[in-house]
Amino acid sequence: MTDRDDPGSGPAPNRNTLWARALVAELEAAGVEAVCIAPGSRSTPLTVAFAESEIRAFSHLDERSAAFFALGRAKRTGEVTPLVCTSGTAAANFHPAVIEASQARVPMLVLTADRPPELRDSGANQTIDQQKLYGDAVRWYADLAEPEADARKLRSLRTAAARALAQATGTPPGPVHLNVPFRKPLEPTEVPGDVPDGFADENPLAAGGREGPFVRTAGGRPELADDDLRRVRDALSDADRGLFVVGPTDAPAPERDALAALARATGFPVLADPLSDHRFGHDGSALDASESTPVGPEAPLVLGGYDGYLDAVGDSWPDPEVVVRFGASPTSKVLRRYLESSDARQFLVDPAAGWREATFTATDLLAADPTRVARRLASGLGSAAGGGGGERDGGDATEAWRARFADAERRYWDLVADAREERLFEGGVLSAVAEDAPDPATVMVSNSMPVRDLDRFGRPRAADLTVLGNRGASGIDGIASTGLGAGSATDDPLVIVTGDLAYYHDMNGLLAISRCGVDATVVLINNDGGGIFHMLPIEEFDPPFTEQFRTPHGLDFEPTGDIYGLEFERVDGLPSFRSAFRESVGSEGTQVVEVVTDSESSHRFREELAGRVADRLG
Repeated sequence: MTDRDDPGSGPAPNRNTLWARALVAELEAAGVEAVCIAPGSRSTPLTVAFAESEIRAFSHLDERSAAFFALGRAKRTGEVTPLVCTSGTAAANFHPAVIEASQARVPMLVLTADRPPELRDSGANQTIDQQKLYGDAVRWYADLAEPEADARKLRSLRTAAARALAQATGTPPGPVHLNVPFRKPLEPTEVPGDVPDGFADENPLAAGGREGPFVRTAGGRPELADDDLRRVRDALSDADRGLFVVGPTDAPAPERDALAALARATGFPVLADPLSDHRFGHDGSALDASESTPVGPEAPLVLGGYDGYLDAVGDSWPDPEVVVRFGASPTSKVLRRYLESSDARQFLVDPAAGWREATFTATDLLAADPTRVARRLASGLGSAAGGGGGERDGGDATEAWRARFADAERRYWDLVADAREERLFEGGVLSAVAEDAPDPATVMVSNSMPVRDLDRFGRPRAADLTVLGNRGASGIDGIASTGLGAGSATDDPLVIVTGDLAYYHDMNGLLAISRCGVDATVVLINNDGGGIFHMLPIEEFDPPFTEQFRTPHGLDFEPTGDIYGLEFERVDGLPSFRSAFRESVGSEGTQVVEVVTDSESSHRFREELAGRVADRLG
C-alpha cells in the first residue's frame, strides 16, 4: 500500500498516531467504507485517524445507539461498519448490540480504546477491565499491544486488523473485539524521538503496508458431498408432500432464484418468514397479492399466511413427509408447533453447522451453503423429472398437496382483507405497510407485536422489500438506530415500524436522522404499554398485570418531533393511516406517523379473526 496524498500520509508525530493510522489504513485497504464513532478522549488517536481517511464517519453521541446503527448498516450491506469508543462504561454500552450481532450472525468490529495496562485494577479514573468484555458473544478477541515504532509490532497490528475482518465476516459472521490501549499524549502532537527519523524509509512494509490489504483471507463455502446430496434429493423425490421453510436470514437463506428453482423442480410450497428475504420479491409467484387464484405448478408457491391458518387446519391435513429448513428458527410459533407435531423428516441447512431449532425434532443437519444446496438439488431433481416443474413421480398427489395450501392461503387473505375494513387493529396496520411500502424499500420492524403482526398479516408480493428485524436476541432496544443504520447504506425508501416502548427505548437514536443524514418513515404503533403481554397467561392475574407487565406510560410522543426535527402526525383509522403513510414514503425528510390503538382490543380482535379462520378453513 502506498502513502496517500492526504493529511495522514506524512511522518507520524508520535507513536499513537503511527499506530492508529496503520490500523485504520488496513481497514480502509480491506474495503471498509464507514465507521461509527462515539466521542471520547482515550479514543482520540483512532478518531483522528478515521477523520484523515476516506472512510465515512458517522458520529453518535450515545454508544448504544451507535452500536445498533452499525448493526443495521451491516445487516443491509453484509459488510463491517466498525465501532469506536473511549474506555470505561462507553464500551459496556455496546454490549446489547454485540449480543444481537452474535445471535443474528451480523458482522461487527468493535474498537474499544483503553488505558495502558499498568492503570488496570488501580482505581484510575474511567478504567475498567475491558479484556474479553463481551465474553463468548464475540467470534474473536485481541488485546492489542501498546503502540510503538517497532516494525514487528506494526506488522502484527496490520495482521490483526486483517484477521479481525476475516473473523467478523466468516462462517458464521459476527462481532469481533479489538481492545486498543493508548497512553498520553492522545492528540497528534509532536513527541521528539517517539517515531525515529527515517523509520518509514527503513521499515516500508511495517510503516506503509502492502498494496491492498496486508493479509488477504480467502474463504470457502461448505458444500455437501455427492452421497449426502443424493440422500436429500432422494427424500424429496420419494415424497408426495414436502415443504420448504425459510426462517429469518440469520443462517442465511438461499438466494431467491435458487429457492424458486427448487420450488419449481419439486412443486412443494415455500413457507417464507417476513424476515427471510423470500416473503417478498419473488416475481411470478403462483400466489401473490395480485393473484386471486394460483397459476400452474411451474411457478413457485410462496406463502405467508401460515401463521394464521395452520392451527386451524393442521389436525385435518396430512402431515408433510419431508421438510427442508433454511435460515434461523421461524418467527411464527404456530409454524414451529406444526413442525414439532409432524413426524416428517426434517433437514436443517446451516453453513456453520449451527443448531437453530429449539423443538429438537429435526432429523438431519446439513452443514453446507444454502444457495448451493438449493441449486444442486433443483438441478438434480429437474433433470430426473425431465425438466420438472412439478412433474415428478406422484405428481397428482403433490399437486393436491400444493392446491391444499394455495386454497387455504387464498381464503385466509380474503378474510384478512375483510377484517381490515371492519376496524382499526394493529395487525391491519402491518398489513397495510406490507401492501403499500414502495418497490423497492427497506423495512425495519420492531420486536414484540409488530414483527408478529407482520408475520401473520403481511401478504407476499413481488415488490423488492428488504425486511429486517433484530430476532437474534429479540430485544426492543436499538430498533430506530438499527433501522437508520440500514437506511444509511441504501437509497431505497426506509420504513421503520416500531411500538411505543421500543420508540421510547431508543429515542436517543433519532438524533442520527439529522447527524447522519438519514430520512425515514417511522410508523409508531402506540398502544400505551406492553401489548404483547396480553398473549400470555399472566393477563389473567391483575394485579400485577397492568402495572408490572403491560406498564401503561401515558407518554405523548409528539414533542419528539420538535426535539429531533421530525414531522409528526397522529392518525385514527386505517384509511387515514394509509393516506399518511403513502404520502410520507413519497416525500423527503422524516415523518413519524403515530397510530393510537388499544392493545387489549387488538388482541381480542386477533382472537376473533382466528375463530373466523377456524370456522372457514377448519
